[in-house]
Amino acid sequence: MEQKVTSPVSKGVIITLLLIVVGLIIYFTNQLGNKSLGYLQYIILIGGIIWSCISYAKQMNGNVTFGNVFSHGFKTTAVVAALLAVYTFIAVKFLFPDMVDKALEIAKKDMESKNLTEEQMQTGLDITRKFFVPILIGGILIGFAIIGCISSLIGGAVAKKNPQGPFAQQQM
Repeated sequence: MEQKVTSPVSKGVIITLLLIVVGLIIYFTNQLGNKSLGYLQYIILIGGIIWSCISYAKQMNGNVTFGNVFSHGFKTTAVVAALLAVYTFIAVKFLFPDMVDKALEIAKKDMESKNLTEEQMQTGLDITRKFFVPILIGGILIGFAIIGCISSLIGGAVAKKNPQGPFAQQQM
């Protein structure tokens, strides 16, 4: 009987849905500026990728190598990053266009605490408004790739491995 292994796509969809739900909760409770809650999403991503790696090793009965487990975790990361980038684009452009204004408000408050002139603040806000979506999506893709790589390394290290050679099952 062949093992049924949950694909990285399925695991990536589950993790993405969790991240979207948490993001929506943060948005609707008006907590976009709360950095502590923002870190919750990273914890979910890290935990989800590690769970994906450990789950994969268990489904394969430990007959995996570090590279197999790492690869599975990084594939899951790629799915999460791609789906979340698409969702973020749709959310910022169509579902919640006021999100840009809210983010700029938060950025303006941060700039005011740094004693910048009004002209410097306005220039910074204009540039941020112009490139908000590309910076946001690029940040998701690059940031998630780095976090996913580290999480996959951790998952590959902690997953129980007992690889068998190709001749281990032969009878003499």
